[in-house]
Order: sequence, then structure tokens, then C-alpha cells
Amino acid sequence: MKEHSLDRLQTRINEMKNPTCLGLDPRPDVVPGFLFDESGDLEEGLYQFGKRLIDATADLLPAVKPQFAYYEACGIPGLLAVQRTMSYAREKGMLVIADAKRGDIGSTSEAYAKAFLGETNMAGEKFSAFPADVVTVQPYTGSDGVKPFLDTAVAHEKGLFLLCRTSNPSAKDLQDLQLTSGSAVVEELAMLIRDWGQPYVTPTYDLSALGAVVGATYPAEAAHLRKLMPQTFFLVPGYGAQGAGADDAVAGFRNDNSGCVVNASRSIAMAYKKFNMPVEDFAEAARLEVVEMKKKLNAALARR
Repeated sequence: MKEHSLDRLQTRINEMKNPTCLGLDPRPDVVPGFLFDESGDLEEGLYQFGKRLIDATADLLPAVKPQFAYYEACGIPGLLAVQRTMSYAREKGMLVIADAKRGDIGSTSEAYAKAFLGETNMAGEKFSAFPADVVTVQPYTGSDGVKPFLDTAVAHEKGLFLLCRTSNPSAKDLQDLQLTSGSAVVEELAMLIRDWGQPYVTPTYDLSALGAVVGATYPAEAAHLRKLMPQTFFLVPGYGAQGAGADDAVAGFRNDNSGCVVNASRSIAMAYKKFNMPVEDFAEAARLEVVEMKKKLNAALARR
């Protein structure tokens, strides 16, 4: 297989010496209201939220992760805004991780995969609906639900992150259930992700195009899952507002400090409160937070 998006993400992390991803979560309590006052338009206000954060941090960060749930909650204006935001981020050189958590069976998965990783062919036109480099997918439907995403990702040299160990408090309700094999659900899933991704490991970094979401809020489990998935790239949510610190976030990195990207959303977008800056300076404050987060993560990696 040729180089895929997760190879390119690792390259950008190495170049920037920063394993941080900018999460865009346009919640009502996160997006500064003045953006809507300035634009007088829901779509434009949402777009400006992402654009200004991207402009302030694109030279420091390898990737951006728009959370589709918050954009979708705003209806058509939200979808138009996220589409524009994704295109803009790619123009600025950032890789785009569409946090859409899609997943279904058969032709429905194929359609989702085309929307985010491939091309839609309709009415004589070919277009990329939501141009992402990577998309998050839930694996509950099993291999035939994942395969259309993986096939499309491979065909277009893109990547996937399958939910594995999520960062929410009740993750253990299902993920830690013990099976008759003696393993927990999350361990069996990790081994499936490893096996499904094995054919798509490239020599660039010995990483597969099939990655996994492994939350920073469970560092001991992250370290254990790394042993089960040595060639799997981890997307690590949970840093900052969800309670995980730098040492927690780096628990799943490989021995050479590669193979992970750590996402932060609210702690970056709302950093103006931490630095006691006016809300109008939210983008400048975000840059300060990104610089600080980079230092903390690199220091934590050096301590491992």
C-alpha cells in the first residue's frame, strides 16, 4: 500500500514537534457570540469560529478535528460551515479528521465512506462532500460495516479511526465486560483492529491506515492497548476539559514517542478565560494554549 493519511499525520507531527490536534466543537457556550453579531449569519459565524482558530494555530498544529455533532445541530448552516472549514484547513496545510462517528452496514457504509473519504457521483458530477483525510467510525457492526470505509480509505490514501476505548466515564459499562475467552470487550476489539489493519501497514512508520480512538482518561488501559496494537495510530481525546493531563495523554504513545495525536477542543477555544483575555482575543489566546500544550506534551514524553 502507498503512504496513507496517518503516515502524513506522523510526518507533520515530526516536522512540528507537536502531537496536538485542534478540536472544533462549536457548542453554544464555546463559540463567542460576537462572531454572530459581526456576520449577522449563523453559517458565517460558525465558519469564522473555525477559521480564526485555524489562522491562529495552523503553523503550530498538524491537524484539526471538527466535531460533526455540533455542526449538525445547527442544521444546513452548520453543514455548510463545516464543509467550508474543512476545505480551509486543508488549504492551510492541516490534515482534517472528521469526527463524525459514522458506521452502518453495506451500501450505507459505502455512502458514508464516499462522503468523507472518497467521491460522490451524482447527476453526472463527481465531488467530495466533506473532504477529510481521516474519519472516525464506530465498529459495532463488525467487519462488513468497517470494510467499505477501509476500502475507500485505501483507494484514496486516507485513514480511519475506529472507536476503541472512549474517554467518557461510563465507557466501562460495555467496554470492560468480560467475555467467555477471559478478555474484555475492549481487548477483543483492539485485536480485531490490529488484525483488520495489518494488510494496510506501510513501511514509512510501520503504522496502519486503520487507527483507533483511545481516550486519555484511561492511561493504564491506553498503555495496555498499545501492547495489543503496536502498529495502530491512536487518536487520543480527553485532554484538558475532560480531565486528562499531559502524562495521561502520552500513555499510549509507542516507545519512540510516535503513533498518537492528542486532541484538545474546549481548552483551546476557551483559553481566553484561562489567560484573562477579552473574548474578542479568543484566537490569540488559543495560540498561547497550543504553545503551552505542546511544551507539556513534549515534557511528558521526555519523562517516559
